[in-house]
Amino acid sequence: MDRKLSVLFFVAVIGFPGFIRAQSGIIAPSRMTNWRNAGVQGGIPNRTTICATLNPGATAAQINSAIASCPSGEVVYLNAGTYNLSAGIDFAEHNNVTLRGAGANQTFLVFTGSVACRGPNADVCIEGDSSWAGGPANTANWTGGYAQGATQITLDSTTNLAPGKMLILDQADDSSDTGNVYVCQTQNVCATEIPAGSGRSGRVQEQIVTVQSISGNTVTISPGLYMPNWRSSQSPGAWWSTTDVTGDSIEDLSLDHSGSNAVSGVVFYNAINCWAKGIRSLDANRNHIWLYQSAHITIESSYFYGTLNASSQSYGVENFSGSDNLIINNIFQHITSPLMHAGASEGIVWAYNFSTDDYYAPSSAWMMGDAWFHSAGTSMDLFEGNVGLGLIADDIHGTHNFETAFRNYWAGWDSGKTSQTVPINLYAGSRYFNIIGNVLGEVGYHTNYQDIAPGGSSYNTSIYALGWSGNGSTSSSVPDDPNVATTLMRWGNYDVVTGTVHWNASEVPSGLSQYANPVPSNQNLPASFFLSARPDWWGTPWGTPPWPAIGPDVTGGPGPGGHSYEIPAELCYDHTSKDSSGILNFNSNSCFTSSTAPAPPTNLSGVAH
Repeated sequence: MDRKLSVLFFVAVIGFPGFIRAQSGIIAPSRMTNWRNAGVQGGIPNRTTICATLNPGATAAQINSAIASCPSGEVVYLNAGTYNLSAGIDFAEHNNVTLRGAGANQTFLVFTGSVACRGPNADVCIEGDSSWAGGPANTANWTGGYAQGATQITLDSTTNLAPGKMLILDQADDSSDTGNVYVCQTQNVCATEIPAGSGRSGRVQEQIVTVQSISGNTVTISPGLYMPNWRSSQSPGAWWSTTDVTGDSIEDLSLDHSGSNAVSGVVFYNAINCWAKGIRSLDANRNHIWLYQSAHITIESSYFYGTLNASSQSYGVENFSGSDNLIINNIFQHITSPLMHAGASEGIVWAYNFSTDDYYAPSSAWMMGDAWFHSAGTSMDLFEGNVGLGLIADDIHGTHNFETAFRNYWAGWDSGKTSQTVPINLYAGSRYFNIIGNVLGEVGYHTNYQDIAPGGSSYNTSIYALGWSGNGSTSSSVPDDPNVATTLMRWGNYDVVTGTVHWNASEVPSGLSQYANPVPSNQNLPASFFLSARPDWWGTPWGTPPWPAIGPDVTGGPGPGGHSYEIPAELCYDHTSKDSSGILNFNSNSCFTSSTAPAPPTNLSGVAH
């Protein structure tokens, strides 16, 4: 990274205001947040002390007992081999323990039973107490401190609240649409179906923060407030569990869910600063990983294959009420909806993930995008550096605000797909999005730049579909939304229809009465919106991609216009051996290195393999 970028990111890491100032030349401060907050705070620790070693033949009960007895900061180690488990693994509110295998291609957990995980059955449960939106353990009215960026708020009760605990802030949904920020989940008003179910009833806007200190009724929180629309008229409130779980993780093992009765593969529930790294997860039910009322969770350098129904609710990593989670450098294969926001979220970062064959069983012609906003209450999240099929922000369960996509390559096409083949598909209620520095479309397939409701055309072959309440059409229950296009910020995106990079002032919403974005003064983009330097795992045995690998300032690549190279997760997918079903013989330590050799050119057309 050059000196100019280094200086930029030095300013960015100072904190929320510094980061905003550093990026204000591209995205207006009110439309973004400091995504450096995402993931385990301070990074994933390297735990080396083993408290217990188990061998194949060990039962789930024996593994659970070893976890319960393990001292803080230590590891329960599973030797290489197959573990046939008739019940699930339960961390049972025990903190700061790692369950680690010998490698995802050496330690195999095969589940035929599961464990109740505060509601949803899971094969692996990492949970705090049973407090949830339908029955919170502790509640308070939030009576002061609503400004964007605020780090001190006032509550009328702090019972069972202490420094280090998660605090969930929320407020009532909007009752009417002013044409600006709109937080709504009402069926037949802003949503075509009933609410998704996360959050307290009628209060889908949430941010999960960490308590730093308490003085009387004044609570100091971190990070500061992300959204600019917190206000007293919406009866803001707070709720929290009595017991969170922290510091738990699973690493370097394979999970086979195909014979289990679990709803989810791995559930993080009322959890903070936990992680999954280097795992392989096969054929989960609703989702491989469920981030449920959790914050600062990292899902890194892992591989996810298949779902049991390949239809509705067939997700890879599902965020269902969370903030500041980081899903980075993973491979998703043969999953209907790999990267899923199915509940309220703020500050989630999805970065450098590779998705392929987004399989949807009911229709072989229907393309499912890999990056999804599928619930109201999603805001201030970031998709960066991903490679796959496309971004969809639907209106099935409500509205979305202030989402950002940066330096992704989305083809909007897969072999045999002819419906919903759109790289950027923003339905009604998707407002104040920032689409910056992406590479979009499939050469020879896409023929139309944009399809804008209600008078557009060529939906399935457009680069952008904007403001429709249905699939390129007007829904009978929700109106089309012209504000999707008028509030959209686009800058530095390359598309295959025009064959150019667009630096157009006409695509910058500089004239809005609220949350306007000034036209950037230049065409310089940072390498990342949240990383200060190239990550350590960026190298692979097959070469190291350029950093950044995607964007208008990337040249000579094999992707469209020469503006994209394969990212490490894609190189791992392409070069790792597969079994007869196409499942990777995956081991993260064999895929991701610190190599500095250049990456070999590879055909990126369509990202279908």
